[in-house]
Amino acid sequence: MATAKKKRKPNAAFMKPVQPDDALSAVVGTKAIPRTEVTKKLWAYIKRNGLQDKKKRTNINADDKLKVVFGGKKTVTMFEMTKLVSRHIK
Repeated sequence: MATAKKKRKPNAAFMKPVQPDDALSAVVGTKAIPRTEVTKKLWAYIKRNGLQDKKKRTNINADDKLKVVFGGKKTVTMFEMTKLVSRHIK
């Protein structure tokens, strides 16, 4: 008889609300939200404004708001983005 599959429990550290600073608040809002929601809102902003590079889809071309979050860089990779964003949350 097969055992019942356990439902995956989310990591509490990811679900803990974090407060975005002023630069990041311009993109994701001012309310304290979980880290996972920060990433979702960032991607929604990137897609809504067409900031994903057309040829190399792993690159994000920053507009004025994102350039502040990305430390002045014009283009970052999606892997580099999470490291740069983590500097803007408390």
